[in-house]
Amino acid sequence: MIRKCIFFLLALMAFSASAQITFNTGSVQLDSDLNMINTRATANFSAFRSDLSLSFGVSSRKIDHMHTSLHMAPGEIYLAFELSKLSRVSIDRVITVYETNKKKGWGVIAKELGIKPGSPEFHQLKNNAGKNKNKGKGNSKSKGNGKGKSKKK
Repeated sequence: MIRKCIFFLLALMAFSASAQITFNTGSVQLDSDLNMINTRATANFSAFRSDLSLSFGVSSRKIDHMHTSLHMAPGEIYLAFELSKLSRVSIDRVITVYETNKKKGWGVIAKELGIKPGSPEFHQLKNNAGKNKNKGKGNSKSKGNGKGKSKKK
């Protein structure tokens, strides 16, 4: 019984490690936040697609194309739209740069689009990913102290 539990835990740890992506943005924190976005989006891709569509004003069809035809992970799709917005270039331009440089990593892709490490745009990219990493987590946090009186009559 204990051996089965240990085997299960080892298998689970191996699966979790394999689910991590190396984004190579040049920022450990940004890579970590993107992996959290990726994990949550993978768990509920439909909600992720809807959220991206609303947030960036793009069609679900475009997101599906990036996911299925270009084999982009959800974290990469999110990052592509953020880079498009911050660099003020079309998503199609970002995709072209991605396809050319994907083996070099997202840091190279961002530089190619004019977003250099340490720039205000790069800091904005990190801030946006940090804010979005817990989106859709499903646990709402109340701002109250729980001592209020009910207004039921």
